Amino acid sequence: MSETHINGENLKNLPSNAYTELKPGEEYVPVMPPSKNVPEVSFYSVFLGIVMAIVFSAAAAYLGLKIGQVFEAAIPIAIIAVGLSAGIKRKNALGENVIIQSIGACSGIVVAGAIFTIPALYILNLDANFYKIFLASLFGGILGILFLIPFRKYFVSDMHGKYPFPEATATTEVLVAGEKGGKQALVLVVSGIIGGLYDFIVASFGWWSEVFTSRVLPIGETIAAKTKMVFRINIGAAVTGLGYIIGLKYSAIICAGSFVSWYVLIPVVAYIGKGLTYPLGTNVTLLVKDMSAEQIFTTYVRHIGIGGIAMAGLIGIIRSSKIIASAFSLAAKEILGKKKVIEEKLRTQKDLSMKFIAFAIIVTSILIFLYYQFGVVNNVTFALIGLFIVLIISFLFTTVAATAIAIVGTNPVSGMTLMTLILSSIILVSAGLSGNSGMVAALLIGGVVCTALSMAGSFITDLKIGYWLGSSPYKQESWKFLGTLVSAATVGWVILLLNKTYGFTGPNALVAPQANAMAAVIQPLMAHQPAPWMLYIAGALMALVLTILDVPALAFALGMYIPLELNTPLLIGGLIAHYVSTRSKDEKINTARRERGTLIASGFIAGGALMGVVSAFLRYRGFNWVNSEWQSSHSAELVALIAFALLCAYVIWDSMRGKPEEN
Repeated sequence: MSETHINGENLKNLPSNAYTELKPGEEYVPVMPPSKNVPEVSFYSVFLGIVMAIVFSAAAAYLGLKIGQVFEAAIPIAIIAVGLSAGIKRKNALGENVIIQSIGACSGIVVAGAIFTIPALYILNLDANFYKIFLASLFGGILGILFLIPFRKYFVSDMHGKYPFPEATATTEVLVAGEKGGKQALVLVVSGIIGGLYDFIVASFGWWSEVFTSRVLPIGETIAAKTKMVFRINIGAAVTGLGYIIGLKYSAIICAGSFVSWYVLIPVVAYIGKGLTYPLGTNVTLLVKDMSAEQIFTTYVRHIGIGGIAMAGLIGIIRSSKIIASAFSLAAKEILGKKKVIEEKLRTQKDLSMKFIAFAIIVTSILIFLYYQFGVVNNVTFALIGLFIVLIISFLFTTVAATAIAIVGTNPVSGMTLMTLILSSIILVSAGLSGNSGMVAALLIGGVVCTALSMAGSFITDLKIGYWLGSSPYKQESWKFLGTLVSAATVGWVILLLNKTYGFTGPNALVAPQANAMAAVIQPLMAHQPAPWMLYIAGALMALVLTILDVPALAFALGMYIPLELNTPLLIGGLIAHYVSTRSKDEKINTARRERGTLIASGFIAGGALMGVVSAFLRYRGFNWVNSEWQSSHSAELVALIAFALLCAYVIWDSMRGKPEEN
């Protein structure tokens, strides 16, 4: 096996305790030596990170507005960084590749925050321009960084081994395997090719369906029509790989939440509503009896999941109160100079100073106030209300976003933003601001919050990658601001360009599904129509009961909120991980098999993410070989099930080949 040297020391695999909880007295030592300086920030890494941020911001914005899916840019950027450093034979590039990935990953983060809310301004024929879009994205991204930094140590170090961090795991495996080469790189490359081609065939050629449903069978169609019970599973390689890394425990809890939504709540709503002769709910046009299971989920049941996420978040905030209080206490002592803070000797434990964070938050808050005052509402009271909503919600739900990413790799930012819009609208209407001005204010408040939560959730992934590999946190944190600035400017320009080219309303317009949902919610609220509070309360009470029963409420509520087809493959991946890591009586063999499976799953995620970008680009250029009629047929679903079974069989077979390395 080939070896790479960093400052004279061999680059080894990730330590055996990288993914497991530490025993009392046990310490995690990262790949790059904490006691030595390694190449991280350079012209090469910063310049390439900026290029990646620009390119992937444009690509993610187009894809998100076209089909409603924002691909996560971190893994493709990591692959490109590793490939370039290998191609130019750049030595000791691991630390630089982390910085490239960290700066470039701002693209998908800022895009998610912007496109979920900003296009609603165009949809509702409200005033929108570049500076409104750019500043909302920029201020939100900066707040997300600043609010997360005090919690870095808790999530990446104190909770070591307690959260799976699926996306961070996949990216870390890519960076390590690419730097080291040898057998690890070969396993990753082979699985990346298989997973990438598998997902690319579905997206670009449509040889089989992307989702298998129980409607394939006549009895399944009958059950779906009469009771609204339907089984759905996404057969993608990438999402199955996520399930493997998440593991059986959390994937089972997530799926349990999904099963409650689809096999309890949806049939109950259908049964209760079948006798109604009028549409139930604000902005609803269909009768319950005429809705499919999917429509009932979107219209009613998903709101229960949002309520559950909100309550689980509040419970998490209460449970984290000591951590929050200690962060405040440390900041106060450092700022007031009452206690001399001893600087950590190791670079891997250094964050930006609390003085800087506090000062930056104050400056950003003043700028946000001026933004709302002179650019949005032109009223001091309304501007202050907007500022306080942004600061309170962004800060409180920072830990929720980070926890969600740490558990399942998915940030429920759209649900939290929807709740922000509802609360903002109610508060603004109560204060006397409604109509078009109220909608603009609420949407731009939501835009800042959405970007802040998106940044907080995703940035913890970067910091976890750096923790595993041995990067300097303060360098990641410092240069993240530059990535946010570049991405915000790019996203603002791209949204304006896409609006002029395609538009967000009318024939052939961009779909922008999340923004359309936000527009549909905010319009009646500003017209003094009610929100679905009973559904939110039901979800909140369910989360409360789960907490009492000691069931992770956030994971369960995420399952209720995320569509069924995206949760079921997580469970399959978790079951595979459990199977391959428990077949032998020799724990070393089980560990080797589990670690090989992690590499394979990481390859699937990386390959799927990279080929997703390629597929999106080809579609943008007009190359689309999908036969929609075939791909939506039951025959294509059956082919999909066979292909998925073969994919799972491959993961099991190849994982079982894992053997302990001989010294």
